[in-house]
Amino acid sequence: MGQPEPLTPLTEHWQRALAVVAHPDDLEFGAAAAVARWTGQGKEVVYAMLTSGEAGIDGMPPERSRVLREEEQRASAAVVGVDTVEFLGLPDGILEYGVALRRTIAEVIRRHRPEIVLTNNFRDTWDGSAALNQADHIACGRATLDAVRDAGNRWIFPEQLADGGQPWSGVREVWAAGSPLSRHGVDVTATFDRGVASLRAHGAYLSGLGDGGFDAEEFLEGMSRPAGTRLGVRYGTAFEVFPIG
Repeated sequence: MGQPEPLTPLTEHWQRALAVVAHPDDLEFGAAAAVARWTGQGKEVVYAMLTSGEAGIDGMPPERSRVLREEEQRASAAVVGVDTVEFLGLPDGILEYGVALRRTIAEVIRRHRPEIVLTNNFRDTWDGSAALNQADHIACGRATLDAVRDAGNRWIFPEQLADGGQPWSGVREVWAAGSPLSRHGVDVTATFDRGVASLRAHGAYLSGLGDGGFDAEEFLEGMSRPAGTRLGVRYGTAFEVFPIG
């Protein structure tokens, strides 16, 4: 078996990023340590959650789960230096790719005006083979990619511009964390522990995974060490990059 393809370091010549994901915890399952690196550099990162993950805890009614998971996500974001977390109120588990979802995401992009947009893997699988991705992740990522372009066109969703809003065509790239087609990455060796702490902040959710013995550090190490090897460092986070132009 040949050596894995090296990852190209991501550009860090930017100041504002917006992370758009389907659920609380999506960023913490791999990308939070990278966010901690960037906020430590003085960059601004905003989180936008399409849902509140209210269908994610089997033994807890959605109305209670919604409140708890929003609280955990705010605490988790604070660990990695993110102050602004928005919950867009869409239904967990049944996100649908389409115009309505693109409209919701385009509005957030126009409002925050990021240079970089982060999302999670939206390929069919996590491993390029058999580890199937989840439907909400796929819908979110596809719609995010399209909404970035929508946000720059004043004739798409023009009602969002009625009160003096402006199109935003300043997004340079979309970065999808954890894609099996990742060719870029970032060194998170110095912030790996903060990424682990950020995932652990989702305590109620994690306690319901499997037999309740989920180990956040072990899980993240299993992802971060291979990415780090491809970068030539101890720990890394891998991203698939979509240039916008």
